[in-house]
Amino acid sequence: MDQSQTPLLDALIDYRRKDRYGFTPPGHRQGAGADPRVLAVLGKEPFLDDVLASNGLDDRMSRGKLLARAEELMADAVGADTAFFSTCGSSLSVKAAMLAVAGGAEGGLLVSRDSHKSIVAGLIFSGVQPRWISPQWDSDRHFSHPPSPEQVREAWEKHPDAAGALIVSPSPYGTCADIAAIADVCHERNKPLIVDEAWGAHLPFHDDLPTWAMDAGADICVVSVHKMGAGFEQGSVFHLQGNLVDPDRLSKCADLLMTTSPNVLVYAALDGWRRQMVEHGHELLSAELELAGYLRGRLSEIPDLQVLQDELLGHEASHDLDITQVLMDVSATKTSGYQAADWLREHCHLDVGLSDHRRILATMSFADDKHTADRLITAMTRWRAAANDFERPPAIRLPSPAELQLDNVALPRDAFFGPTEMVPADRAAGRIAAEQITPYPPGIPAVVPGERLNDAVVDYLRTGAEAGMTLPDPADPSMQHFRVVA
Repeated sequence: MDQSQTPLLDALIDYRRKDRYGFTPPGHRQGAGADPRVLAVLGKEPFLDDVLASNGLDDRMSRGKLLARAEELMADAVGADTAFFSTCGSSLSVKAAMLAVAGGAEGGLLVSRDSHKSIVAGLIFSGVQPRWISPQWDSDRHFSHPPSPEQVREAWEKHPDAAGALIVSPSPYGTCADIAAIADVCHERNKPLIVDEAWGAHLPFHDDLPTWAMDAGADICVVSVHKMGAGFEQGSVFHLQGNLVDPDRLSKCADLLMTTSPNVLVYAALDGWRRQMVEHGHELLSAELELAGYLRGRLSEIPDLQVLQDELLGHEASHDLDITQVLMDVSATKTSGYQAADWLREHCHLDVGLSDHRRILATMSFADDKHTADRLITAMTRWRAAANDFERPPAIRLPSPAELQLDNVALPRDAFFGPTEMVPADRAAGRIAAEQITPYPPGIPAVVPGERLNDAVVDYLRTGAEAGMTLPDPADPSMQHFRVVA
């Protein structure tokens, strides 16, 4: 296909050129009705392009096939059979994939336990029974790695009637699974593999990055273009290949969840990013990889700051690593990642991708350059000097891998929607959780509805909240009380 085409962007140009006007939503009338105080901040440009997708940008019957053509170009660009655009983020995309593969299936779905909270939301919404695949675990660093092919095989042997498998790769830390081997394990049983590759939109466009899920044999993969690409927030694409998942069923499942008022700006940015990557992606990503090497080297010179790389790879660790995710361990300073993130924001006006009790993550982009890299190096150098005067953070009671693996005793949907009550933390152990509890970011739930709480996880969350852990999900974010099944 002619990858220089951008059907959605070109239609916006035509919309403006013809001075179209709609007696339709949106009511701001391309900014004419917007408050001048809003325009002073946002400008008028976003409003000019905020038009209806159908009966606006395209006609009422969508006869121009603008979205369909843009999706065909995306699929062609990355070698997938089909691509679907989402303006509701990968949170929608992965739920659609789960419903298409396992909706109504009695055997449930194999799901990696290091999955994002959106996947747990999909379990609650769909009523699908999760058959958990344990991730690999680094006890020394209190860090999970994507599951190995052997762990996926063991899960299939325990649950041969599952409808398919779902894993996350890359993780939010940039660590990657051996997707090709895992796909082989699934395909031996004629079962599909879904890969939540939200952090991997850039992977198809450079050979020195980890292998893209479609190239490794996955059946469905979900990518967030706003994370590692150049799309607006909420811009996501899910790709399909092979014959193990019905494309019409996948499309209909997405339609169940999708807004009927998609944002054309999000669609158009996806369209333009695809063209940019096809035409210039290799050179842009080459420069990013070179810059990542420079940044990692300079940051490694800062005393007591460990830039993690080789430590994350190995037979019992991760299969591959996206080095543009720069993960830094600050524990040698006796301070926490939460403190580092807060200090960098307050004193250097820099935000980092995530923070936990001992790490911070700088997510790079091909839009970064030496100036932005040096800004981070300078900020981290200043942080290291300031960290000598930080108060020692409250201790977090870190559970062992065995203690983290809570028993799943009820369907997530039943626990979430059934009768519930709040109990004090000291009476929560032994009760069945009725809410997901997710340290965020990276957004991997420590507790899923339907799991039986234990003392170790309760103490971990309670002490974590005291130490600065962000917990957006629970009814009581202080973790002094837990919502449990009545």
